[in-house]
Amino acid sequence: MATPVSGTPTPTPSVRAAHQGGILEGANPSVYNAKDPIIMFIIQAGIIIIFCRLLHYPLSKIRQPRVIAEILGGILLGPSVLGRIPGFSDAIFPKASIPVLSLAANLGLVLFLFLVGLEVDLRLLLSNWKVALSVGAAGMALPFGLGCAIAYGLYHEFREDSGLVPISFGTYMLFVGVATAITAFPVLCRILTELKLLQDHVGVVVLSAGVGNDVVGWILLALCVALVNAGTGITALWVLLTSIAYVLFLVYAVRPALVWILRRSGSLQNGPTQSMVALIVLLTLASAFFTGIIGVHPIFGAFLIGLICPHDDGFAIKLTEKIEDLVTVFFLPLYFALSGLSTNIGLLDSGITWAYVFGVIAVAFFGKFIGGTIAARLCKMVWRESFTVGVLMSCKGLVELIVLNIGLQAKILSTRTFTIFVVMALVTTFATTPLTSALYPPWYRKKLAAWKRGEIDWDGNSLREDTKSSGDTDAISSAKLQSSEIQRLLVYLRLESLPSLLTFLSLLGGDRPEAGRRVHPSKKGNDGADETTPLVQKRPLQVHGLRMLELTERLSSVMKDSEIDDVTTTDPVVNSFYSFGQLNNLAVSGDVEIVPEGSYAETIAQSASQQGSDMVFLPWSESGSLSETGSSTIEHTTHHRLDNGPHSHFISNFLKRAPCHTAVFVNNGFGTPGQKDGAALRRTKSKASLRSHRGHYAAPLADRTHHVFFPYFGGLDDRIAMRFVLRLARNVNVTATILLMDVGQEEQEKGFFASMKDSLSAELEARVLFDVIQTSQPLSELHSRAVSEVSQSSKSSGDLIVLGRGGESAISFKSEVQQVLSSTGHTTHAGSDVSQSLGDVAHALIATEVKASLLVVQFKREESVS
Repeated sequence: MATPVSGTPTPTPSVRAAHQGGILEGANPSVYNAKDPIIMFIIQAGIIIIFCRLLHYPLSKIRQPRVIAEILGGILLGPSVLGRIPGFSDAIFPKASIPVLSLAANLGLVLFLFLVGLEVDLRLLLSNWKVALSVGAAGMALPFGLGCAIAYGLYHEFREDSGLVPISFGTYMLFVGVATAITAFPVLCRILTELKLLQDHVGVVVLSAGVGNDVVGWILLALCVALVNAGTGITALWVLLTSIAYVLFLVYAVRPALVWILRRSGSLQNGPTQSMVALIVLLTLASAFFTGIIGVHPIFGAFLIGLICPHDDGFAIKLTEKIEDLVTVFFLPLYFALSGLSTNIGLLDSGITWAYVFGVIAVAFFGKFIGGTIAARLCKMVWRESFTVGVLMSCKGLVELIVLNIGLQAKILSTRTFTIFVVMALVTTFATTPLTSALYPPWYRKKLAAWKRGEIDWDGNSLREDTKSSGDTDAISSAKLQSSEIQRLLVYLRLESLPSLLTFLSLLGGDRPEAGRRVHPSKKGNDGADETTPLVQKRPLQVHGLRMLELTERLSSVMKDSEIDDVTTTDPVVNSFYSFGQLNNLAVSGDVEIVPEGSYAETIAQSASQQGSDMVFLPWSESGSLSETGSSTIEHTTHHRLDNGPHSHFISNFLKRAPCHTAVFVNNGFGTPGQKDGAALRRTKSKASLRSHRGHYAAPLADRTHHVFFPYFGGLDDRIAMRFVLRLARNVNVTATILLMDVGQEEQEKGFFASMKDSLSAELEARVLFDVIQTSQPLSELHSRAVSEVSQSSKSSGDLIVLGRGGESAISFKSEVQQVLSSTGHTTHAGSDVSQSLGDVAHALIATEVKASLLVVQFKREESVS
């Protein structure tokens, strides 16, 4: 009988697939898995970025650069602070995960050094080579010598620390000398920009010297690394010669070819295309690869590619904009966190160690400070300027951290000496901004500039012959007003306000002279025709356009400020403004300023003082936003625009400090056709939404006239506003109604009104109407009259209501505003911000949606500081 075979299979060993359910199958995502390191990397990167951002917020309030927060964040996450918590480092930064984190950080470092090279503009060094050579050389020689001196003690005191390779004292001395002599160029640019020193004489000197200092420092560091990595002296010589040959190859072969390709593709003029960005990134990686395999660190190759990229037509800035955010937001904090993991404050555990900490700080700071100060003084700068140059040259920042990490990786520095130098970098970088602000404050800069122009003596006494002692303020103001004529106007150029702004300015240019009959040059005199040249006004209105761009934390924003002349030359708004002025009998000039939003008001006031402007013209934002970096696609009503708090505060802040007369313009269809809806969608039988491509054509203006309505209540604001209305009325396309709101003013105000009426020329009498109305409810009467005045012609190019802003002595209408709004069926949607900025009368007219643009004029406040 056969034995039955069992149906149960014999168990065989098998390899089971890894769990794919993740946390749903009970997996712990915080446990590092070498086969799937991305999860741990995301945790680490998230913690590092959030930590650094949180630290930067309080530090930014005391104007510290972001690098301070990133260095501190790395130290706090390392063994110095949080690493002391049991299990923290093993859970968040296990040793097995560090190579992955290091790889990402070093890739980011390569790209960042490319950006550093891109930021260095050698044209600045060449144009200021004398002062750059003297300040840069002295600013490196003295700290380098002192660094070599203290290197002797460091070498013999800490040479027995673990983790070091045996190197000669000469190599160690060279590295310490470089570490104490180098200046952090990127952080220096940021500090100069925030303190508004880039265009100052001090800023130009420091920046020029910083460029040379940066380049020489990297060369010396490359030499130091080559000496460490080379087995023999002859190998180090070959590394050095190969590096020199490679630099020459990049300058004389790669750069011309790169410029040719960029010009051929149009990237040089219009910004880099995606293909050109890919090409340059590949060049950066290839160059980093080459310098790495010849025994020099890969970052030097990336730096060199950035250095050879052209700066023409703003190409370097546009290229930086393409890649900077990912590098500075994501990669750099990872690198500084790695530095923090290698920093252990606990190792500074003895008196001699702390003595070297203070010694290294003193050598690094005073070496740069004394060297830079003496060199600047020899360049004929005053002592306070020289001290400021010395302080700024002592800035270390992230470049110092990069140098120290290279020394740590090359095992030149132990963890203890690395920590000593990290503390030095923190202290010197942290002290730069407050010391510079104390030594070279804005008031001192203004005084020094006036002294150099010969306007004051060193004690601040005016040297102008026409300076008179102060008398009665009202009498002086009235005398100025009687003879005031606006000859210089400063205009805040906003892209969104440009159409209405240019239409308004065209009215101030006067009538265009008609050109005579033109004759071909080869046919002159054949028919006896005379070619007449159109007459141009002897003294045209001088208009200075100021375009302001927001200074952000981005590197490209700082680069724009450092290359402001190129930015101004290529700015489309400024160029359009130039063309407009030449066609409309205006003498125009233009500038671009890159400042934080909080400094807009101060910047315009300073520019008005420097230009000697008689009036500043401020257009209210069309989009409701103070910044022009982005425009919203939502529909912007008048209420929405005026409810914007930052813009209202900007207007109010400027009016408080205005050094001259001011006009705030709220556009409501002035000179521009009504906004049409975009191309409409149409529904077809196929139920597909198709966009109509037939464009809307704006017909030429058949009626180019403008009507101006001005209610006169009295006061200095209303007086200068009346003169401005009469200036507008000189244009043949402008008619005006000037209405005296008789609410019991003093006879002096009525007398001024009568004198202006009697002084009208015969030509203006036909276009200007003076009228008087007596009322106990001036705001209600004003509103009714304004509505009737601005509705006289529906085909005009836009009507305008001009108001005096009214100061503390002006008539108050606060109690009547609500009454006017209620009677017209409106609510106080635009509230206290508008009343504070533009006054109660303007608030009432805006809230009731009167169909006209508004111009609110303020007389120069005598207490304003220019």
